[in-house]
Amino acid sequence: MRILMLNNEFPPLGGGTGTVNRVMLEHFSFVPGLEIDLITSALGRRPEEESFATNIKIHKVPVRNQNIHHSSNRELIEYFFRGLRLALKLCRQRSYDICFAWSAVPAGAITLALRRLAGLRYIVRVCGPDIPGFERRYQTIHRFLLPLIRQIWRGAEAVVAKSEREIEMIHAVDPRVRCLLIPNGVDLDAFKPNQNTPEHGPLCILCVGRLIERKGQHHLIEAVKRLTEEGIDVKLDLIGTGDAQSVNQAQVAQLGLTDRVHFWGYVPREKIAEHYATAHLFVLPSYNEGMSVALLEAMASGLPVIVTPTGGTAELVSSGINGFIVNWSDVDQLARHLRDLACNRLLVRRMGKESRRRVDSYPWTFVAKSYLELLENVSVARSFCSSASRTKHFTNGSKSIEGNQTQ
Repeated sequence: MRILMLNNEFPPLGGGTGTVNRVMLEHFSFVPGLEIDLITSALGRRPEEESFATNIKIHKVPVRNQNIHHSSNRELIEYFFRGLRLALKLCRQRSYDICFAWSAVPAGAITLALRRLAGLRYIVRVCGPDIPGFERRYQTIHRFLLPLIRQIWRGAEAVVAKSEREIEMIHAVDPRVRCLLIPNGVDLDAFKPNQNTPEHGPLCILCVGRLIERKGQHHLIEAVKRLTEEGIDVKLDLIGTGDAQSVNQAQVAQLGLTDRVHFWGYVPREKIAEHYATAHLFVLPSYNEGMSVALLEAMASGLPVIVTPTGGTAELVSSGINGFIVNWSDVDQLARHLRDLACNRLLVRRMGKESRRRVDSYPWTFVAKSYLELLENVSVARSFCSSASRTKHFTNGSKSIEGNQTQ
């Protein structure tokens, strides 16, 4: 089976979508008879090619990146035109069985064009911010892109979401879209509970995510300030970089927290498990998520978690059992739960054990198997999902991945 993949971000560019893409390629590199070409963005200003594995090649088109964390509208448009031109060239050189887009925009726009120009069938996996309503800073542009996004979704053989919440948001935009649920996963061998975490001293809080307004680190910083004013010993590690970093750093300085809050910046994937191992608690006070890979890694590391009611929360977190769920921007609620955990290390340990137990059914191997099964079904079955109402199950060992499909 020969697959053409499209993703405008791939490490070190972008965030979670690129990370998941890389993990899937690592698993697909061992599949006999599978060949993949991935078209992504170059970090520099020249086209690049990289042999990821013997059966996987990465083609990088220059989009003149100004920011490695997210793409500007100009960069997205440039990726579309350069990516489409390269995709058409590759389609003339070899015959692909299926095309896989890692977002509706801009990758999905290329797959829609390939469907119309070359008859190539495609799958779209939403990344989160490509869903109208997911991220507030994209509200204006989504008003213009909404008709295109609907066409991309409707033209796909399947639209893959990571959580039930994403499916709800997709169907709020267009109830006719065929959706499948394939959650994110975690490396259960790389991320393990640390049995030697100190039970005394400051409560060590970890937040892993891009430093952007949506992730809500500014609310977490404010909550830490409230605890320090009460004399509670607490420290916060922030991993990631982004547009809001200077604002966050200024906030920390203004609140007098420079000795309490540490900005680690970008941490390589092979080093990040060390940070989970030294933490007592993981917090992600985000406005919206699809299913956070960082949350899964924190749970695999045996940490209690404090999150907002976003995508993935319903599947992974029960308030009072393996963590707490707080409303976006509710600093009072966030500070209260931080206080509870800082004063009760027994509760920290108990919730951490439950986090690990829950995430044991989310290994990347099952996720890769589900994607591979989907690709094979779409490639082989020309009438895939053609019935008026149909449900497809992907069984991956102990976990069933299900998506309702309506037209």
